[in-house]
Amino acid sequence: MQSKAKSKEEFVHSVFESIAPKYDLMNDILSFRRHKAWRKFTMSKMAVKPGSTAIDLCCGTCDWTISTARASGSGQVVGLDFSQNMLDYGAAKVREAGLESQIKLTQGNAMSLPFEDNTFDYATIGFALRNVPDLVKVIEEMQRVVKPGGMVVSLELSKPTWQPFKGLYYFYFQNILPMLGKLIAKRYEQYKWLPESLIHFPDHKQLADIFRKTGLTQVQAFPLTGGIAALHIGIKSKGAQ
Repeated sequence: MQSKAKSKEEFVHSVFESIAPKYDLMNDILSFRRHKAWRKFTMSKMAVKPGSTAIDLCCGTCDWTISTARASGSGQVVGLDFSQNMLDYGAAKVREAGLESQIKLTQGNAMSLPFEDNTFDYATIGFALRNVPDLVKVIEEMQRVVKPGGMVVSLELSKPTWQPFKGLYYFYFQNILPMLGKLIAKRYEQYKWLPESLIHFPDHKQLADIFRKTGLTQVQAFPLTGGIAALHIGIKSKGAQ
């Protein structure tokens, strides 16, 4: 089991190292250009208070990291990713936004966060939970590093709930998307893998149950755009240490 997890980790790392240059463009294609609206909705639900601290796991090219830092105004925000190529593209965005003093980017593993317990007010992960070898471990790590009363947030692709849209979406995801990946990013296998990563991923109700089982409270799940994405929010118990 451990070797299987390791091989998935190595494969995912190679995928994101290779697609970094076209990552933002392909996100537009992957989400029908809805990912920015989903993130805006997520930020409204997070209601980040001025001065709040946060860690953004699997931060990619740092769009969400930057949004959180702007909402906080002065709180320190960490962007963590295991792909140095992604972090390099993200660092350029952070510099362009003038947020180098507020955002710290670090290369690391979402399943073993290099931070003390009860460090942050928020822990977020965007479009990456389905890619990790052990999603429960990642959620537990997010919960560990947030303070009691802190918020754990996942914005992720999900499984459509509405027919006939469900059939159309899976056809697009499994047949058209990999071809677009080949044409635009010159990466067929990597984008063929993305829909496969969703097959065994829990739907929004199952993921909400996982949030609860890890000990998170006040868990909320919001299906978005016919269920092709979902926002999950959980609160670390005030009594948790």
